Amino acid sequence: MLTRGLNSKIGKPGQANAPVGKRLNDATNICAKIVRSQCRLAPAMHATRIDRLAIVEAFPSTFLGLLLADPSTVKVRRGNRSDVFFQHLSTSGKLQELMGYLLPDRTIDLDLTSVVNHDERAALVCAFTALCVAADDFVAVGNGDGWIVLPPRGAIQGWAMSDLKTNAETEQPGCMYMSR
Repeated sequence: MLTRGLNSKIGKPGQANAPVGKRLNDATNICAKIVRSQCRLAPAMHATRIDRLAIVEAFPSTFLGLLLADPSTVKVRRGNRSDVFFQHLSTSGKLQELMGYLLPDRTIDLDLTSVVNHDERAALVCAFTALCVAADDFVAVGNGDGWIVLPPRGAIQGWAMSDLKTNAETEQPGCMYMSR
């Protein structure tokens, strides 16, 4: 779902079966267990829940890439994709616009363009992902084995939504969920 058509424009998510993907998955599961044991989490209420608690899966580079008006104008390398996407979207105001949509009538003191650390940027994208679920306004791709949460339908650029819909036609029915 996140490879065909999209790969040539915004890259593809890392492979879960590659060595780096396996290590990332292991680390993610360790973090999720810590959060589950140390934090108060609300019950999952969204249709694409993967756990009884409100835990969702985010892919920062894909989430950000779907927000780009024209990915061909954003020059990236494989290793810096999410950072370049973040910088471009924060400089253009697109991330601030999304935040304003997800958190109406609220402000943030942080200038998103000042966030330069890779991990802090990724954490912010994960927070955006969680906000999409909390607002019940998101697109998700996957199945009963798991769902990847993407931006709200209205924030995903037309070229990207077209690719997602085309990909969904060749997958199992129900592989793409759109709230609202």
